[in-house]
Amino acid sequence: MHYVWLIWSLISLLIWGVLYLSNPAFRKEMMSISLGTMLFGFTEPLFVPAYWNPPSLFDLAQRTGFDIESFIFTFAIAGTSSVLYRVIYKGNVMKMGASEMMHSRHRFHIYFLTSPIPIFLALAIFTKLNHIYCGVIAMFAGALLTLYCRPDLKWKIWIGGFLFLLYYFVFFLSLLAVFPNYVVHVWNLKALTGILLLGIPLEELLFAFSFGMLWSSLYEHISWYKITNS
Repeated sequence: MHYVWLIWSLISLLIWGVLYLSNPAFRKEMMSISLGTMLFGFTEPLFVPAYWNPPSLFDLAQRTGFDIESFIFTFAIAGTSSVLYRVIYKGNVMKMGASEMMHSRHRFHIYFLTSPIPIFLALAIFTKLNHIYCGVIAMFAGALLTLYCRPDLKWKIWIGGFLFLLYYFVFFLSLLAVFPNYVVHVWNLKALTGILLLGIPLEELLFAFSFGMLWSSLYEHISWYKITNS
């Protein structure tokens, strides 16, 4: 099982590559979101070994808390989750007009956009929650604030969350089909709810849904784009 984390990350990158190559219109969005999100790989020491402790390439996770796989995985799932909605519900993006951008809902634009970071930090510092719960709460709260700021993206946010949850669920099941004992050996289940759904930790599914909600609308929120049917 030593290379499962690496294999899992590379398969997710392969899926990203298929989406990237087959959808030229999504390439700018996927690349920019993926490159920005890849930096969250630096947060891996917050989760190793408190949340999980995956065997990693060169045993980096065990020796340093960091690992190469985290950067590959975050790069891949970020770009994938950002475009899943548009893969199924065809549409284009266009820049919002100046009058739309001046709407009172957007007066806290930068604060809502970056809200998951201070929320995560506050929960991590002032509570004893496992950091995975801090992340899930922060991303879900950030998605709700985005809904207030950008109600035009409501379907992309909610459906995007469910689409990425479905994608992640199937992806995780494929992992367990080959390595059925991986979760038991790698996740710190005693520090979590211990609830497994078809072998998948509940926390992983909560992460997938909240991540999908927030990341599905991130590009439009940052760039002031809106979805069109044309």
